[in-house]
Amino acid sequence: MEKPTVALFGSSGTMGIKAFEELWKRRDKFNISILVRPSKKNKKIFRSYEKIVGMKPIPSTGMSEKNGFKIVWGDVTIYEDVKETIRHVDWVLSCLALISPTADYCQEEAHAVNTEGIRNIIDAIESEPNGSERIKYIHTSSVALTGDRMGPVRWGRIGDPVFPSIYDYYSVTKIAGERLVLESSIKHWAVLRLTFIMPTNFAKVYSLLDPILFHMPLDTCMENTTDRDAGYGIVNSLEIPNDSDFWRRVYNFGGGPEMQCTGYEYVNLSMGINGMSNIEAIMDRKWFALRNFHLQLYEDSSVLNDYLHFRRDTLETWKESIIKDMPGALRLVRWLALKIPAIQRLMDKVARKMMKNLAENHRNGTRYWFNHGNEKRIVAFFIDYEIYEAIPGWDIERQWETVRNMEKRKVDHGYDEGKTHLDLTDLQKAAEFRGGKILSTAWNGDMFKTLEWECCLLHKFTGKPNTVLKAGHWCPECAHPPWRHNEIAKKNPFFAQIWYVMHDKEEEDVYTLAECQDIENAHLD
Repeated sequence: MEKPTVALFGSSGTMGIKAFEELWKRRDKFNISILVRPSKKNKKIFRSYEKIVGMKPIPSTGMSEKNGFKIVWGDVTIYEDVKETIRHVDWVLSCLALISPTADYCQEEAHAVNTEGIRNIIDAIESEPNGSERIKYIHTSSVALTGDRMGPVRWGRIGDPVFPSIYDYYSVTKIAGERLVLESSIKHWAVLRLTFIMPTNFAKVYSLLDPILFHMPLDTCMENTTDRDAGYGIVNSLEIPNDSDFWRRVYNFGGGPEMQCTGYEYVNLSMGINGMSNIEAIMDRKWFALRNFHLQLYEDSSVLNDYLHFRRDTLETWKESIIKDMPGALRLVRWLALKIPAIQRLMDKVARKMMKNLAENHRNGTRYWFNHGNEKRIVAFFIDYEIYEAIPGWDIERQWETVRNMEKRKVDHGYDEGKTHLDLTDLQKAAEFRGGKILSTAWNGDMFKTLEWECCLLHKFTGKPNTVLKAGHWCPECAHPPWRHNEIAKKNPFFAQIWYVMHDKEEEDVYTLAECQDIENAHLD
């Protein structure tokens, strides 16, 4: 019997390379097809694999194939490249994403990759002979889809409102990409909404250093996972049979209780890996936003783990992996800092200067916004200038770890989730709870039948009941800039449950795409 062929997209990324390495271990069971940009870095990464199969390298774009391994050197934004990658495959695994903060600095590219790239993948699957029925598709999405989850709604589950945080253009593109999957004709798909992926490579951890760190409130709660667990879990999906109830569902992908922490705890842990003392010595409390990020704890991430069995790492094993991967000289410096207080103080001083520069001199830095009078970003992330200036110093103590044990509130989805079979009345009730209505006047109970709806802002759109009720999507136009969340929350009780945790009902601000572009190409500054 011929081995099934797996197409993998995003194989050179932080998580994607881990998925590729795991897939490579299973070459006795699967043929592999990948699409990779022909950069010098990527050519170097995959040269050793080409040698193993006896593949002759090519200098730029094109396709090579030998002994069950196929590389298409191209771009996901080019449909012909995607189609060639998917030709004759049985599975498609997408680890594809242009992530934040790069996605926010390069918005046109983010849309091309995260939305149009996914459209190309879906179109290519559907164009294959019997592709919609035959080819199985695993799509990686993001925790960013459900926006700011603070206070009592810090615990989330699938079906909660899908709305991007203000100015989060990455989330905008990922929402649109996920919706394309949910509304496609593919019969075997699963969407995995990945949490924050913690690289287990030292250099990759610190390549992430960016002012986006300060967009995260210190009492944000998160349930992370490592790149190697994420890659392992995605490839484990290849063991799921066709008749499993795993298919046509959306899942939260989190590492479980051993990977849960607050923003404060995560930053402290990251600094401590290098031998520095603590966050208080290195950063100002005022650098950290008070709202408008994402990340959450999950009520339901164990559901996916029961299928894919990916949870292996803990925060402690992640820390050990980073220390083990450190260059020898840095490990020595770390050891000295932990033994000699004077060296640790010097390291703290150097680190503080670096962090201050990110906060104050980078266009995406929170202190930069304050110093340059960027009122809309101050309002979005800090409520107003007065509240910003009233943020206390570290002398006002808080037990950050207790945040995870505070009261939690389950978000109402607006219909009877216990019913086995829903009817049109249930859809009408759900639509009304979302501030809109269902325009379709008849429904046969098929959760994957396309129906017509209207939102509270009178936008008409189509969507499957599964997309709306089970996955939390609503109006695609409202999920795109301008961000009119204040107006929507007044008319949409479903979304208001989330929004009014950190927002006042008197707020009227509308946030435009043009305002979001103030950080365009900031990574090049």
